[in-house]
Amino acid sequence: MFEIIGLSLWEALYDLRYTIFVLYFAYLIFGYLTHHKSKGYANLFKKSRKTGPLIGAMLGCVPQCGFSSVMADVYSKKAITLGTLIAVFISTSDEAIPVLLGHPEFYLDMIVLIAFKVVFAILFGYLVDLIYSLILKKTTKSVQKVSPEIIEKTGNEHSNCDCECHKHGEEEKHVHHEHSGNCCADNIFLDALFHTINIAIFIFLASAIINILKAYVGLDFITAWLGDNAYLQILLCALVGFIPNCAGSVFLVQSYIEGGILFSSMLAGLSVGSGIGIFVLWTKNKGKKGIKENLIISSMLYVFGVVSGIIVNFLY
Repeated sequence: MFEIIGLSLWEALYDLRYTIFVLYFAYLIFGYLTHHKSKGYANLFKKSRKTGPLIGAMLGCVPQCGFSSVMADVYSKKAITLGTLIAVFISTSDEAIPVLLGHPEFYLDMIVLIAFKVVFAILFGYLVDLIYSLILKKTTKSVQKVSPEIIEKTGNEHSNCDCECHKHGEEEKHVHHEHSGNCCADNIFLDALFHTINIAIFIFLASAIINILKAYVGLDFITAWLGDNAYLQILLCALVGFIPNCAGSVFLVQSYIEGGILFSSMLAGLSVGSGIGIFVLWTKNKGKKGIKENLIISSMLYVFGVVSGIIVNFLY
């Protein structure tokens, strides 16, 4: 027993020999690209809301959950559209890309994964904005039928609103990501080292667990646990995507690398998962209305993730 566990741990550690160096340089580059303030993101999307989902999809595909965290905070201040937020969340792969970068044999899969996620992010993002605009128009027509006195009263109530999005300088606060105390560190070299160690631990644990399962019950056990049926596997992996940190994305990628799940299942889970972004949304978008919005957004992400997985299951 101890021999099998020891061998499994050694294999997991051995697999990190090249990956850890790739992770560090990847995070060094990504850290340079993502060290910005939320105001910059807000201004970018305010200038052209019509292209919000497109820009959001492109920014979201940058590894880590930095963009999704920032955009969740910006959305809570209603500085971007719902479709833009959905696009960012869908295109975000959290730590999946850095992990895949450590395995050259999966580079083609990584490119295909990014391409599919960006396309789905753009499509679903614009679809959400279209539906929302239609609902808003219908609501506006209904409001126009209300008496002028009520409209004036409602307008006054909104003018006296003291919510966070109207506070002076609120958008200029530097966003601190809850998953890392060093995320906003001035030294990107130390920041990259922190992320590398953090993710390397997750990769090591995920690999060790998979190796132990393979040694004791075989790789078929992993597949059986997630479901032999491709569609059931997609449904279950999409739920894994809700894990609000990098553990979910690392587990999905490692399971795919080890042959435990299908590519479509991995994509479904990564499309739902937005790293710490979904957690930031729930903590920033508060109140009765905010909770309702968060539930709707989470439900949409799950549906879009499952639909994406099913479509890819036929295409790839």
